[in-house]
Amino acid sequence: MCGIVGYNGNLDAKEILLKGLEKLEYRGYDSAGIAVHNEEGITIFKEKGRIADLRTTVDSEVEAHIGIGHTRWATHGVPNRLNAHPHQSASGRFTLVHNGVIENYHLLQKAYLKGIPMQSDTDTEVIVQLVDLFSKEGLSTVEAFRKTLRLVHGSYALALLDHEDAETIYVAKNKSPLLVGVGDTFNVVASDAMAMLQVTDQFIELHDKEVVIVKKDSVEISTLDGRVVERKPFKAELDASDIEKGTYPHYMLKEMDEQPSVVRKIIQQYEQQEELAIDEDILQAITEADRIYIIAAGTSYHAGLVGKEYFEKMAGIPVEVHISSEFGYNMPILSEKPLFIFISQSGETADSRQVLVKITEMGHPTLTVTNVAGSTLSRESDYTLLLHAGPEIAVASTKAYVAQVAVLAIAAYVTGKARGVALDFDMKQELGLAANAIQSIVDAKDVMEEIAEDYLKIARNAFFIGRNIDFCVALEGALKLKEISYIQAEGFAGGELKHGTIALIEEGTPVFALVTQEQVALNIRGNVKEVVARGANACIIAMEGLEEDGDTLIIPRVHPLLTPLVSVVPLQLISYYAALHRRCDVDKPRNLAKSVTVE
Repeated sequence: MCGIVGYNGNLDAKEILLKGLEKLEYRGYDSAGIAVHNEEGITIFKEKGRIADLRTTVDSEVEAHIGIGHTRWATHGVPNRLNAHPHQSASGRFTLVHNGVIENYHLLQKAYLKGIPMQSDTDTEVIVQLVDLFSKEGLSTVEAFRKTLRLVHGSYALALLDHEDAETIYVAKNKSPLLVGVGDTFNVVASDAMAMLQVTDQFIELHDKEVVIVKKDSVEISTLDGRVVERKPFKAELDASDIEKGTYPHYMLKEMDEQPSVVRKIIQQYEQQEELAIDEDILQAITEADRIYIIAAGTSYHAGLVGKEYFEKMAGIPVEVHISSEFGYNMPILSEKPLFIFISQSGETADSRQVLVKITEMGHPTLTVTNVAGSTLSRESDYTLLLHAGPEIAVASTKAYVAQVAVLAIAAYVTGKARGVALDFDMKQELGLAANAIQSIVDAKDVMEEIAEDYLKIARNAFFIGRNIDFCVALEGALKLKEISYIQAEGFAGGELKHGTIALIEEGTPVFALVTQEQVALNIRGNVKEVVARGANACIIAMEGLEEDGDTLIIPRVHPLLTPLVSVVPLQLISYYAALHRRCDVDKPRNLAKSVTVE
């Protein structure tokens, strides 16, 4: 993985490709490249590092109207120029970019490609060499492409150029996301509609194991066995201004500032006749379930842990939360009437999709909570709840997490009302208060920067502790810090520290403690005393009404169940400033990708 673009039309292909790749930078990557095709043949430019580095290698004199591009996040082979895409066959005829993982590439290499010199350490190169091999047997390019695809096992999004055909981009997909964008005198290819909003907002979704012939004036979709598929384009509902930083130095800062408006927008989107509501079919599916299984990864998993609290406490439905990469290969005994909820910002998380495929085959109902309408998980699930958070560009998720928690809160509240659970508060009103509380925190950035300076300036590691629902937020706070500042950080249930981890506490170790739940406030303060006695530098973040003298930060009071919406925000901002002080790349942290499209 990570991002693919392609252009076939009348304009300068290389500039459109480079701009498209720049729009995909948010996904995270370690190298990039483009290939353009003109009457002189195929010219490849690729480089380790950023798109800016790639730009310096691109010959401005080369003119072409067709080409493909790629940002790579290393899966096979170290990040370097040799392993960067595009890759070319030994004969030089075919040039390919690929997202995904080919699981049987070693077997294919041994079976078919003995004696053919490989120029990289990637699984991708096997694909382009196979296409070349089969074309030499007399097959047309599309048939050689199809034969290759029938042999490979794994995930792929592919764009292929043929030196002998300057009119066509050959495209295919399985499990990894890929779209074809259409225009009047051109057509494009993109992993994400954002990449090509510069030229079109009309896109055709591609399904698994489809092959597409992309010419500048036509798009032909077919299955691997050659059956033609007709599919109309959809309009990408994205505002180009939403994916720009504007006056902000980083997308992450912009997206944290957007969190109050995101919560308010969610209230509006899920309001019907002045009451919160969700689709009747979704409500029925939830109320009929005897157990909910939440499947997610990373930040979405942490939101799922909060969601468990919501559905159990507000709707009275038992919930299990599972890491998607584990669940698919180690499935527990399921209840008789389960409902599966998949949480994914992008809707393209490969770990979650492999679970969705298996659950769908088993016949169980599925619901996706995602930020991207028309994404793979949304399209393949029975139902979807949208986050309405707008594009999230920074790799470290902030506003999408808050949106996930807010939407899960609404779904649980509406379900509880439908099941006759006595709920003594108005969720719509409480979410509005939470939005106001978030606003007050993002307006106090100078305070968060001071905390980051005081507690994390020279830190090697840090701990985040909480109890009950605060523990869920502690996990997310630790993830935010380590993924963008590279400070080793862990989240723990407060009482667990003394069962082993307290051995790591030494003089000056930062410990961030959340105190927002009245029933365990004294317990977590006792845990703080335990670590302070061992030399920890404790930062206590308490909710108004539970504060004590000496607490570091007091956050506005909100409903106890909705504290995760508010208490996570100072942790996000503290992490941001810690990374900034360390001169880290806040929006694009090393080794990470925004959309994890391989298992």
